[in-house]
Amino acid sequence: MAEKRKKGMVYLVGAGPGDPGLLTIKAKECIERADVLLYDYLANYKFLEYAPPDAEHIYVGKKAGDHTKRQDEINSIICEKAIEGLTVVRLKGGDPFIFGRGGEEAQELLKAGVSFEIVPGITSAIAVPAYAGIPLTHRDHTATVAFITGHEDPSKGESNIAWDKLATGIGTLVFLMGIGNLNNICLALIENGRSPDTPVAVIFRGTHPEQKTITGTLETIYEISQKAGIKPPGIIVVGDVVGLRNELNWFEKRPLFGKSIVVTRAREQASGFMAGLRELGANCIEFPTIEIRPPDDWAPLDRAIERIRDYNWLIFTSVNGVKFFFKRLFEDGKDVRALGEIKVCAIGPKTADEVKGYGIIPDMVPTEYRAEAVIIGFRRLKTDSLKILLPRAKEAREILPDELRKMGAKVDVVESYVTIMPENRVAAISKMLEAGEISMITFTSSSTVTNFMGMFGTNANQVKEWLKDVDIASIGPITSETARRLGLKITVEPESYTIDALTNAIVGHYS
Repeated sequence: MAEKRKKGMVYLVGAGPGDPGLLTIKAKECIERADVLLYDYLANYKFLEYAPPDAEHIYVGKKAGDHTKRQDEINSIICEKAIEGLTVVRLKGGDPFIFGRGGEEAQELLKAGVSFEIVPGITSAIAVPAYAGIPLTHRDHTATVAFITGHEDPSKGESNIAWDKLATGIGTLVFLMGIGNLNNICLALIENGRSPDTPVAVIFRGTHPEQKTITGTLETIYEISQKAGIKPPGIIVVGDVVGLRNELNWFEKRPLFGKSIVVTRAREQASGFMAGLRELGANCIEFPTIEIRPPDDWAPLDRAIERIRDYNWLIFTSVNGVKFFFKRLFEDGKDVRALGEIKVCAIGPKTADEVKGYGIIPDMVPTEYRAEAVIIGFRRLKTDSLKILLPRAKEAREILPDELRKMGAKVDVVESYVTIMPENRVAAISKMLEAGEISMITFTSSSTVTNFMGMFGTNANQVKEWLKDVDIASIGPITSETARRLGLKITVEPESYTIDALTNAIVGHYS
């Protein structure tokens, strides 16, 4: 925890509209030093990962018909935590000063004598239409735009909104939080002079992978939205600029848009894969079936490192094998010079790149990224007197060391890391599978397959039924063989056994 002060500091932070990439750098910096984090329903849960491990998380979200805390209770919590001397981040969806009640919270802090800072966020009022391909202003259409709360009922006795001026005096109208009031909004605009034929867009969950946009006119949009089942949260855009969506719709045209893809890689390795899929429009569901940990006992690897120059070859079969080997080499007080004239083999381009990161160019990188290709490569060499060190996971296929020994090589297989089955959100994934909400499961190793099925225990047969209509992507033939043995049908398998190739194959499948 941060050192306590007489009174703490409060940051009223805008978290943006939902896309994690739209969080500002300053907002992330504030979260990273928070002692207490109060967050809204619309703030992306991924942002909570940026907070220190010992930070207190308090959910104070509000959505239609479900307010976990009243606004006066939220104000009290913020003030109390700050008075205790803590750094408090009030994380709000969008921008804190655009219908975010940030102004009210700031006034309460001022009364309590607590220092505060406002960190603006990208408001959904501008981001969501942009993600739907709708520019709010355009030289050929309008030079004016207004942001209006959609909460207010236009049919009530008195209104804070000048509907008669708004209806005809502003080119583009953006209503926030107005999905439940859509019909009344449209009727009020028509009654006050706006043409019934005015284009309207309703955008559900804008900037999120599940974004959905429907269009119509003031006269037709309510009926269209009812048939489409559109529910909050959403944005309503009224004006001629809505017609530009036909040309400028970019977000919903990405090749994997609308596909929910489960990534089963270890959390440490999943980020790059998930980022690539998200960039292509996929809704990625992180479900790690492997957790990477150091071995229970470093002694066997330490002994191998101590006599490293006795070996002729060092074979790495994974990026993790490289990382853990060199981590221990350095912890043992040595550096890459300790390897001397030893030759290095790396299976796969990613493993080779990891080796190069330590200043070593691998002597062998087989064209096919699996153990069988390494065996073919060594058959071309004189192996009857070779001494080979193979640092790898505790659980791995034995074909490589077995075949090398048959050729006469002396092979020491040393455990450099272990893979375990982590605790996971099995119930949540089961619910999504049962509801048909998952498009694809991806497997990047045999362990991810066996662990995935193992996590469901006695429900494994039920999972197989759910998976009959789900695409399954495998990184290569060994993983595919394991999946088929467990009763799964492979839909996608790339020609090259890399993450990039797997991503391309997934795009090709859905194209």
